[in-house]
Amino acid sequence: MIDIHAHILPGMDDGPQTLEESLAMLEVAVAYGTTDIVATPHANLQYAFDPELADGKIAELRRAAQGKIRIHRGCDFHLSYDNIQDALARPAKYTVNGKKYLLVEFSELLIAKTTNDIFARMQAAGITPVITHPERNIQLHRRLEQIEQWVAAGCLVQVTAQSLLGKFGKPAREFAEELLRRRLVHVVASDAHDAKRRPPRLDQAFELVAHKFGPRRAERLFLLNPGAVIAGVCLEPDDTEEFRPRKWYQFWG
Repeated sequence: MIDIHAHILPGMDDGPQTLEESLAMLEVAVAYGTTDIVATPHANLQYAFDPELADGKIAELRRAAQGKIRIHRGCDFHLSYDNIQDALARPAKYTVNGKKYLLVEFSELLIAKTTNDIFARMQAAGITPVITHPERNIQLHRRLEQIEQWVAAGCLVQVTAQSLLGKFGKPAREFAEELLRRRLVHVVASDAHDAKRRPPRLDQAFELVAHKFGPRRAERLFLLNPGAVIAGVCLEPDDTEEFRPRKWYQFWG
């Protein structure tokens, strides 16, 4: 499985604060079947995002992990004015692996009326927004039709593995499942912050999705689509009759 949303870099945000804590998270990820993980420190008013610092910490983690898991860079991008302007000017600073996909987190207080325009400007700049954990945002619960419009316009949606397991409450679980039923989910990721309370585990959610929606759907949400995000390539259509796993690592080496 491939995890495109995880706070694993030490001392960069509200995730782990030490290298040892980061390594403990990676051990959990490896133990439960994750082969690739994207380090996504916050980019918001509280935590300034520094890609060079992130790259340095990723290099340190790679050495310490000794090849047990592949680590890539992304960020947890909050839709503030300064962030948006900087991303439009320098997309590769924030996107996953410096390619086309950007993890976008909405405020829990309000959804800007200009969001459609913001997403259109991002797409014109070569950025594909990936809307993160809408099931955990009560503002987005009231905007299901708008989520459908964003997806129709080319945006992706990522839900949190623990939401599907009920760890963020019944409303989050039910909304996540409704999004799945409407085929509005493209990726399931951990949004991990530590090794125990919010660990980088995808296995239980994978089993749940495979049971409720079928193994082909689970493979797409936990492997094929996140692999495409890391590689920076377009997602394959999910209505093919025969499922053919792809070795996405050929795209990034």
